[in-house]
Amino acid sequence: MSLPPFEQVVATYGSAVLRVCRARAGAHEAEDAWSETFLAALRAYPRLRPDSDLRAWLLTIAHRKSIDSARASGRAHPGGTAAPEACQADNGPPGPEPELWEAVRRLPPRQRDAVAYHYLADLPYAQVAALVGTTEAAARRAAADGIASLRSGLGREVLA
Repeated sequence: MSLPPFEQVVATYGSAVLRVCRARAGAHEAEDAWSETFLAALRAYPRLRPDSDLRAWLLTIAHRKSIDSARASGRAHPGGTAAPEACQADNGPPGPEPELWEAVRRLPPRQRDAVAYHYLADLPYAQVAALVGTTEAAARRAAADGIASLRSGLGREVLA
């Protein structure tokens, strides 16, 4: 089995990577993190084993690039706070549920990551655990707690 053309990889997994970047880094840094993810992936793609799980591989890169982006944003603004214009622009992705994206961004980091990787990127809990650096049971608990927090804060109709 050989790897598909890289353009097909971007087309297939690009939206999942962007959703994870938005949930992890925020709307303001998400596009940069997405671009950095695919630049790093393109560089490494020729060395990737043909039997690799492309989704998990890309989301691992997106996870790291989102962290890098958030750290760079914190360094760019003294005290680790975002500039006022960045805060105003960081409403989440455009779409019908901006309050949902804002609520996801307010979750504690482990819950936000578990929700993003399992529900937005459709990764199984074993892979979520590997990305977050915890056990599968802890990843499952973090995702459940995150969804419960979102439901209580937004109402069940938003998450239906």
